[in-house]
Amino acid sequence: MNWSDSALRVAASHGDYGRVIRLVRESARLTQGQLGGACGLSQSAISRMEKRGTGEYNMSTLARAAHHLGIPPRLVGLADNGAAQCKRGDGNDEVERRDFLAGVVATAAAPALGVLTPASTEWDAGQAAVLRIATTAYRRLDATAPARQLSETVQGHMRLVQTVTAQVKDHAARARLAAVGSEVASLAGWLSWDMADQGSARTWYGAAIKAARRAGDPLLIAYQQGSLASFEVDAGNVAQGLSLIRGARRQLGTERPAIAAAWLSSLEAVAHATAGDERAADRALVASAAEAARLPMTESPPWPWVFSFDERKVAAARVTCGARLARPRWVLTSVNDATAALSARHEKQRALLTLDVASGHMASGHLDTGFALATQALDTGLRLRSGRVVERARAFRRSYSSTTPSAIVRDFDGRLHDAHL
Repeated sequence: MNWSDSALRVAASHGDYGRVIRLVRESARLTQGQLGGACGLSQSAISRMEKRGTGEYNMSTLARAAHHLGIPPRLVGLADNGAAQCKRGDGNDEVERRDFLAGVVATAAAPALGVLTPASTEWDAGQAAVLRIATTAYRRLDATAPARQLSETVQGHMRLVQTVTAQVKDHAARARLAAVGSEVASLAGWLSWDMADQGSARTWYGAAIKAARRAGDPLLIAYQQGSLASFEVDAGNVAQGLSLIRGARRQLGTERPAIAAAWLSSLEAVAHATAGDERAADRALVASAAEAARLPMTESPPWPWVFSFDERKVAAARVTCGARLARPRWVLTSVNDATAALSARHEKQRALLTLDVASGHMASGHLDTGFALATQALDTGLRLRSGRVVERARAFRRSYSSTTPSAIVRDFDGRLHDAHL
């Protein structure tokens, strides 16, 4: 879609945002019902919005439709204050939260949308790029937002990707959209995992692998297999996890990028540690560190849907391995580098690592320090309603037994007892 189209510019400048929505929807060959279904709205709601002219709009509804169509927020009056306006509602906190998230994503993506959808870009290729930007925005929101409040929006995003893909005839465009669909399915799997919904997580990760195969991208296939492997290992299915990691390596062949080799070796290390094989875990960690050392400091990841990987991420894997092997030395000697590896904004990941560090302290006899750290992580898990964090906290508690628990242990037990996610 050409965002410089004169009809769009005139409609936007007059404040006729409904006409902007209609023009883009028709260009994408979507019906009002299809757009409404993807946004969680009725066909009549889309119709009313498109006919509103220069009147007042429900900004949260407008943000949803604009985001799902990939419209730069500035064209529908959201560039400066769309997210803030989306907070206004009728007092229904859950609905307001979902609407607010839609507005945040639309506003946050505005600068990138302007860069990635120039006038010369074909609509199919441009839409794949825009849909990927939205997926990345949702992934970043996962760092600080409850998965339950993101899941519905992400699944709506998935339905839009499927609808658009079904209408595209060009093989190359379908492959690009299949790759986007794989990324969205993987995110949906991650959110289900965070909600401790293992059945849904496994289904979504399986869908992500299938879509990656349709995209024909070996690196994407390997990434999704590795993601499923990490999930299976965490669920206790170590043999299946190791098999998936071996399959990912075969998928990439001998010329695989160093970052992929380093990441897969770190996953393998955690799998071996989960199985209690210290020697194999250590070998995999050494291999991961060697691959990470080969990475140029300025090189971007070869895949757009993950963050960078370096020696500090290896240290984080070593902390996790040490916690699962009950080797406090592994944990405590790596914790400084490991902590630096995590984004300060990704509270859930930091909470999981904190629980691993807590396990290291407890294994070394520092009971109060261990439970203090575990309490801090559990509070994060409860605040963000992360089933994964809470379940990991339960596992930490099961590793300690005493007939006369101290006050800090009793406090931790009370928090766990009151955890209703």
